[in-house]
Amino acid sequence: MTAATPNRNPVALPQTEFAVPGVRCAGCISKLENGLALNPGIAAARVNFTAKRVAITHLPEMTLPQLVKILGDIGFEAVPIAGDMTDGTQQESRQMLQAMAVAGFAMMNIMLLSVSVWSGAQGFTRDLFHWISALIALPTVAYAGRPFFRTAWAALRKGRTNMDVPISIGVLITTALSLFETFTHGPHAYFDGVVMLLFFLLTGRWLDVVMRSRARDGVSALLKQTAAGAMVLGEDGKTRWVEAKALLPGMDMIIASGERVAADGVILQGQSSFDLSLLTGESAPQMASEGDTIHAGTMNIDNPVTVRVTAAGPDTAIADIARLMEQAGQSKSLYVRVADRAARLYAPAVHTLAAASFLGWMLAGAGWHESLLIAVAVLIITCPCALGLAVPAAQIVVAGALMRAGILVKDGSALERLAEVDRAFFDKTGTLTLGRPEPVNLADANAEQQSILLALTRASRHPLSEAIRRALEAASLQAATLTAIREIPGSGVYAMAGQRVVSLGRPDYDVAHAGMAALLLIDGQPALTVHFTDQIRKEAAETVAELSRMGIESSIVSGDRATAVGPVARALGLTAQTSMLPEDKLDAIARQKKAGHHILMVGDGLNDGPALAAGHASIAPASASDVGQNAADVVFLGDALSPVATALHAARRTQQIVKQNFALAIGYNVIAVPLAISGHVTPLIAAAAMSGSSLIVVANALRLRAVVR
Repeated sequence: MTAATPNRNPVALPQTEFAVPGVRCAGCISKLENGLALNPGIAAARVNFTAKRVAITHLPEMTLPQLVKILGDIGFEAVPIAGDMTDGTQQESRQMLQAMAVAGFAMMNIMLLSVSVWSGAQGFTRDLFHWISALIALPTVAYAGRPFFRTAWAALRKGRTNMDVPISIGVLITTALSLFETFTHGPHAYFDGVVMLLFFLLTGRWLDVVMRSRARDGVSALLKQTAAGAMVLGEDGKTRWVEAKALLPGMDMIIASGERVAADGVILQGQSSFDLSLLTGESAPQMASEGDTIHAGTMNIDNPVTVRVTAAGPDTAIADIARLMEQAGQSKSLYVRVADRAARLYAPAVHTLAAASFLGWMLAGAGWHESLLIAVAVLIITCPCALGLAVPAAQIVVAGALMRAGILVKDGSALERLAEVDRAFFDKTGTLTLGRPEPVNLADANAEQQSILLALTRASRHPLSEAIRRALEAASLQAATLTAIREIPGSGVYAMAGQRVVSLGRPDYDVAHAGMAALLLIDGQPALTVHFTDQIRKEAAETVAELSRMGIESSIVSGDRATAVGPVARALGLTAQTSMLPEDKLDAIARQKKAGHHILMVGDGLNDGPALAAGHASIAPASASDVGQNAADVVFLGDALSPVATALHAARRTQQIVKQNFALAIGYNVIAVPLAISGHVTPLIAAAAMSGSSLIVVANALRLRAVVR
């Protein structure tokens, strides 16, 4: 979605980001990008629909006021965004929710008053109820209608139109006519229809804001994985604390044991184990020594090391992952564009129908009052509420059913995309497996060895030591009495058991071939090698088989080594790609997309964030990292993998209901619009019909409550 003028090199030019809350559909994106590209001072423009932001690459001499004016001339109010990646989505959500609450409260009260009028109230009683309704409706329309009035006015000022224009016209004219009827003691006032219309429209608008807010959470959670700063060693030999944003290439950081790395760099001095799951997803710590590269956000487990900064701030690998997530997440908006294109036709079509109805009835001899009422009825009855609810109503119902089954659907469009999936990519560690190393041969140790192991592991925070400790404590064993306990980072835990030296550390042989293991030594002699496994999730084999029956081909894409992935792949009968970085997973997804496939990405780690965002749809377990959970469309609870198949079945059933809802909504318009044009529908009946069509769609969607058994 980048528009650019020829013979420009946008990479060498400054880029400025703006919040553009008026972006609501594909037409807005097109207007922004195409309009900005026409300006000779702008090299490129990219709209992020999810975040409602536009990034403009421009000539250095262009100022912020100039860019704001250009955006304003196109028809969009814009506010420059600082570099902290925050926006006003939460405030917008709060304002929309407040407006919706006001409209809902007013609607209930006015409907109660309208019951008496519908029941035949006459004279003073009817007029009194109309006036009370007016006193409730007028401030409600002024307050709750602001989201529509603002965008409609902004579009009209620039000689354009959008969906909010006919909505605003219908609301204002109906309110004015209702007030006129109240003043002239008329039999009909339509305050109930106006407020009802606003409530339904605001509900849909608020749900859209909430979904966009959730889409932004993944990037924010990822950026929180970096350290706030680092101790930097100066040329004078003294150390000082430097914030992460102030780190520069060439600085020497001292990374202590248990500390996260604040910038990418190369180890100058020292050797230590690092948790590299951020980039590789592998649960076992990896050794790094002088000359090895480490990345921001990784955790130093054992020894202090000195690291020379090679990249900091926005140039780090973790920042690249954040950008990949934003770019990949942006592509998701393509799936709502079909609905947006249909919505773009709504405004001109409704305006034309309403105007033609007014003129036609005027020419037929009807007065202006009757002609205007018919035109307003056309504006209201053609409101696309039923059409707009066709998808979200079904999604909300099935999302509730899935939630009761421990499957949380975060993205309203995820079910639609899940239904289209024909390929599934599974990460290994934490996805197909539980991601928790478990000792498999502790029963081989005698009672004395087990008690020594328990005492040694209580003195260590190494992941493998903690796994041994949990297993032994679960067996209610007593720890041996040890003295002189000390842990040597990168080597192991040492102690004295009476007169004997005992230790738990790394085996002498290559762990890459032995898998995860720890060696217990007593007086320097091997006593027990503890081997570990990462248990495959329950019902994993059944889930893979069920996906195959659904026509979905599954495979493994993992950052783990082939030796770690092989046993899981063989157990589940899957092919596997191993030692993959985040960009490798993105490439794999891109190749499948190019071949015409729709990819389901199932992963859990920080390194899976971009792939989860780039997949056609994505699922993560509740044990996933914050980034994995936020980037995924669906999160499932528990240790079983079966929720993946359950979600796919529910998604396909949901699509069947959605198609039925579209048929109902279209059928409603085919019947209702001619009736309104022919003058057989008042604005009140139009509002009731519009609401009734919405209720029919919702009732059909409620059948999905039983979709999860």
